[in-house]
Amino acid sequence: MLNVEFTGAQVLGADALEPRPLAVAQGLITDVAQTTRVDLDGYMIVPGIVDVHGDGFERHLAPRRGAMKTMHEGLVAAEAELAANGITTAVLAQFISWEGGLRGYEFAEQVFGAIQKVSDTLVTDLRGQLRLETHLLDLYADLPQRMQDWGLSYVVFNDHLPHDRLAKGQVPKRMVGQALKAGRNPDDHLRMMQDLHAQSADVPGALDWLCKVLAARGIQMGSHDDTTAEGRALWRKRGVRVAEFPETQEAAEAAAAAGDHVVLGSPNVVRGGSHNGNVSALDLISMGIGGALASDYHYPSPRRAAFMLADRGVLPLAQAWHLVSAGPAAVLGLSDRGVIATGKRADLLVLDAQTRRVALTMSGGRVSYMSGEIAARFLR
Repeated sequence: MLNVEFTGAQVLGADALEPRPLAVAQGLITDVAQTTRVDLDGYMIVPGIVDVHGDGFERHLAPRRGAMKTMHEGLVAAEAELAANGITTAVLAQFISWEGGLRGYEFAEQVFGAIQKVSDTLVTDLRGQLRLETHLLDLYADLPQRMQDWGLSYVVFNDHLPHDRLAKGQVPKRMVGQALKAGRNPDDHLRMMQDLHAQSADVPGALDWLCKVLAARGIQMGSHDDTTAEGRALWRKRGVRVAEFPETQEAAEAAAAAGDHVVLGSPNVVRGGSHNGNVSALDLISMGIGGALASDYHYPSPRRAAFMLADRGVLPLAQAWHLVSAGPAAVLGLSDRGVIATGKRADLLVLDAQTRRVALTMSGGRVSYMSGEIAARFLR
């Protein structure tokens, strides 16, 4: 860990950037001056990014179909990308889905096991999130114990079955390609989807039981792609207090009004709207809805989204950055990070003040990324 005092930089406080020194010792931000000083004139220091939901790591674990890296090497590569984009705490969102393949049970078990084995050797704080397809009822009985075994404290519920087409007896779009990608016979894959759809009436009661058990164990729970206020209210009744990527304004407003955590996608902000026609995250934020931005599928987006919100005058920079630091930390129940304050973890991001490119990333007082001219400043 570095024991150092940064001077000359603009430091993001509770309200704005301000020129002041910033000291770090024993992995924490401190008000005690340090003998080692590094001049960071021309740079700004902001809190490290807390990414509450991201699946961009998948490309590192399986760069091509059939070309699987070892999990250890894949997670090391994923951490390098996370750190290069200023992310100091990363939640890796891994599916267990009827889709199989990289979203199958066996692959998920490998991912979660690898996170447990590798995380202590990395600088970035890596955590797993289980994304569970709701119709996999056969997994429910063992799931609470499996989550404990995998070291997980966060689950998000999804339902990606194409119910409309299945209810009409139609073959779902892209079904054959999906089956082959998962290594299944298309007829068997279709039959499995039909069987899962047929047990839809049993899902609500099973979810009631599962959520009650998980809540008693202190598991954070979220719902994914909410579309209605009624649906969000049902999840809330089960103790599911995180609404990830609500698809409609109605669902987002209902979640926010009830005090639930609303997580929006950073790529949605950067693009200026959803890639599949859902409600605009930019519009929701302009309405005061949404307490956290997640990378979703693109790790550079949280940093870009925060600056875009500030540059367009939607929010002051301090409030915009809150959406990628303290806001996500609150979703995860992590009160020790997300802001630059004495006694908090030294999770810091140093940016070139002109280009806003990442120059240095520090997680828990340890450097996870450093690039360019800033390295020479540490050697003076």
